[in-house]
Amino acid sequence: MAPVDWSREWLTPWHVPGESLELAARRASTAAALLQAAPPGLPRFVPHDHLPTGEAYEAFIHRTGTVPTRDNLHDFFNGLVWLNAPQAKRRLNQLQAGEITRTGIGATRGRLRDALTLFDENGAVLDAPPALWQALVARDWQRLFVTDRALWQQSRLLIFGHALMEKLVFPRKQATAHVLLAPGPDPSIANDDAAIAAALDATHLATKPFVPLPVLGVPGWWADNTNFCFYDDSDVFRPRRSPE
Repeated sequence: MAPVDWSREWLTPWHVPGESLELAARRASTAAALLQAAPPGLPRFVPHDHLPTGEAYEAFIHRTGTVPTRDNLHDFFNGLVWLNAPQAKRRLNQLQAGEITRTGIGATRGRLRDALTLFDENGAVLDAPPALWQALVARDWQRLFVTDRALWQQSRLLIFGHALMEKLVFPRKQATAHVLLAPGPDPSIANDDAAIAAALDATHLATKPFVPLPVLGVPGWWADNTNFCFYDDSDVFRPRRSPE
């Protein structure tokens, strides 16, 4: 595994458990380190070859209570989220397994499984003042990151998706989180496990209620964004598409 820089702002919520877990994973295997760190009641972590050929990964976790794990950063971060947000991860797995039981495994996942996978891999939650939410939904990047920049001091963005964490080990300007809007009139989600799990409503998720957010644009998360020309890159900070 490539070394992880735990001083990065997007890893702040994961720093304390993550750093010690990374050291343990390097001494043994990722699955063994995660298993050792897991408290009672969490799924057990097993080597990836425990997953039978032909069985869906999420169905296997639901059936056996074990998480197949490879020795790489992707599965390391997946395990880190399991250990620290177990209610949300269980909810994602329950919904995935329920859809697999209902529809089987086909050429496509379907709207709900697509949304569940997107959040699990690349999702984030944001707790922020209404003005920031309005700017984010409108893709008004200048208002979001420049005009209303001071409001980020009242905001908390939690990177949840383990694939996004893996991408950010080698940060690139294009790295984009899919921020989940909560069901109901208030789009904010508190940055805690129970709140995230409660926001994972199947009917709401099937509408794909996500807003893209280039994470290196967040004030304080990347030195280059103190120069506001950083946000002039329309390949990254794209305008909202007009409805067809």
